[in-house]
Amino acid sequence: MDYSILKGKRIGLSGFLEEDLPIVSSWSKNEHLQRNLDALPFKPKTNDEIQKWMNHSSEKDFRFAIRLNDTNELIGYVEVDGILWMHGTGWVTIAIGDDRYWGDGYGKEALTCLISYAFQELNLCRLQLTVFSYNERAIKLYKSLGFQQEGRFRKFLQRDGERYDMILFGLLKDEWKKNNES
Repeated sequence: MDYSILKGKRIGLSGFLEEDLPIVSSWSKNEHLQRNLDALPFKPKTNDEIQKWMNHSSEKDFRFAIRLNDTNELIGYVEVDGILWMHGTGWVTIAIGDDRYWGDGYGKEALTCLISYAFQELNLCRLQLTVFSYNERAIKLYKSLGFQQEGRFRKFLQRDGERYDMILFGLLKDEWKKNNES
């Protein structure tokens, strides 16, 4: 049986490798990508900062590289972090760093693996995330996976002279199980 909770049809989730540093470093210089991930002003990270992030390990954070199954090429990352074990909750993040792979379902496949991991392996009860209202592609992805909009921080962020909302999404284990019964 070729089953793995961290493997989809086209991608697999793995740890980071030393040779991933230049690739992840290039993503930190991608202003469009970084402005979708962080409310802080855009600033490329140093290799030391990226190395520390890649090697970070704790009982509250589970970070995975997203790799293509056929070539092992690194195309992004997913993570569940900020886990509150006593409450069974965690925060989800995804980034497809290589824009050649945007819009082709790789993010959905990677998040599907991560959600399965969080609910089945980590036994969490709730996952949550925030997204900026201008990131329509991500909002569509989260809704397609069953995340429900739970709140809206109005005019939370200013970018390029405009104000944008930050939207809170949540997914409960029971909802996920119900949506994945077949």
